[in-house]
Amino acid sequence: MEKRELVIIGAGPAGLSAAIYGKRAGLDTLVLEKGRPGGQILTTSRVENYPGIIDGTGTGLADAFRAHAEFFKAEFRSVSVQKLEVRDGEKIITLKDGSEIAAGAIVVASGAHFRKQGCPGEKKYTGMGVSYCAVCDAAFFEDLEVAVIGGGNTAVEEACYLTGFASKVYLIHRRDEFRADKLVVEHALANPKIVPVMDSVLESIEGSDMVEKIVVRNVKTNELRNIELNGVFIFIGTLPNAEFLHDLLQTDAAGWIITDPKLQTSIPGIFAAGDVRDTSLRQVVTAAGDGARAAMSAYSYLQF
Repeated sequence: MEKRELVIIGAGPAGLSAAIYGKRAGLDTLVLEKGRPGGQILTTSRVENYPGIIDGTGTGLADAFRAHAEFFKAEFRSVSVQKLEVRDGEKIITLKDGSEIAAGAIVVASGAHFRKQGCPGEKKYTGMGVSYCAVCDAAFFEDLEVAVIGGGNTAVEEACYLTGFASKVYLIHRRDEFRADKLVVEHALANPKIVPVMDSVLESIEGSDMVEKIVVRNVKTNELRNIELNGVFIFIGTLPNAEFLHDLLQTDAAGWIITDPKLQTSIPGIFAAGDVRDTSLRQVVTAAGDGARAAMSAYSYLQF
């Protein structure tokens, strides 16, 4: 069985930061990632709240993070993790191909994924008008009308981004005011292409081969409204990428991993960093800080 000092599961900002700090601390460091390194920042068009980056891109920042980790010779492996367990006192990672890695310390930095709406038509039209990534798909809706579902920062910011392509963006939220930051909301509502639809929930997505309309319901009056459009972008929250844990670690009711101040989980030698853990803020800067702390906590753990 392969044995490594530090194994990092996930290569978003938290995992990449952990790789940088792990290698600089002299640890044999392996990063496991099933897709392109970068995590959710790969779906972000603009980055303007990471210190030192006034106007950057998600892909640009992700590439810089990886280049930094590679400069210190962190090893990357493109694989899917199927299971994490403790067996006979050893921390074992099982990969999709059945191979196993024993790790002295582990940083779980597997991130999160977008929550599905769950309404009729969502699954059927995913990839045919339904999207969870404006940066990926906005160009397909040039001069067409679309809807954004959600009221947080991501939804409102992505609605603004979509106005660079779509002719009209319906911003649909189930409450009477948006949850996004005040400045973000003010910027969005000042854009004539954005049409807020408040107190409303998405009931269904309909069409033929592609999306043609949505049905929304006013939560106060129960009135149904048909809105003809061509695309639906859903941004209603996130869920942790933690299926491979199989209840190994202590989590909160929603499945986010609980850590102590040193980012250690309920099992000694297993740490969690970034969006996958129970935290009050999920941003690139907090994920990067988590990765640094988790790696140094892992280093301290391995010394004793």
